[in-house]
Amino acid sequence: MTDVQRKTELRHGAGGRAVHDAGGLDFGPIDRTEHDLALWEKRVDAMLVLLVGPKKGAFKIDAMRRVIEDYGQQQYDATTYYEKWIRAIRNLLIEQEILTKAEIEAKIAEVEQAMQAAGRKVAGGRVPWDTMESPV
Repeated sequence: MTDVQRKTELRHGAGGRAVHDAGGLDFGPIDRTEHDLALWEKRVDAMLVLLVGPKKGAFKIDAMRRVIEDYGQQQYDATTYYEKWIRAIRNLLIEQEILTKAEIEAKIAEVEQAMQAAGRKVAGGRVPWDTMESPV
C-alpha cells in the first residue's frame, strides 16, 4: 500500500475553512428540483456499492471522503457530486494497488475507441490525476 499524506487545502476568503467545508457560504441559489440520474451517475453509485460493500472491502467509505476532501479549491468547486466520486474511486483503486494508472488509462482508451467505432460520441478532455490539477 502506498503512503498517504493529507494535503487538505484551505478555502480562500473563508476564515480558515477547508476547501470542502462550504456550508453557509454564498454560492448562489441551490437547484432543489428532482432529477433523474444519468446512466453514468448510476454506474458510479453501483461501483461504489460494490467496492465498499462489507464483503468486498477494496476501501472504506472514509477513504472516499479523505480523497474528496483533499481536492484543491478550484477542482472541488469545478466538479459535480458524481464526478468527485468517480475520481476518488479511480484514485483509491491506484492507492490500494488494485489497478495501476497505466491499466486505467489503457482501458479508457480501449473504451473510447470502441465507442467511436460504434459511432457514439465521446466526451473530450481528461480527468486530472493530481487532486490540485484543474480539468482540461
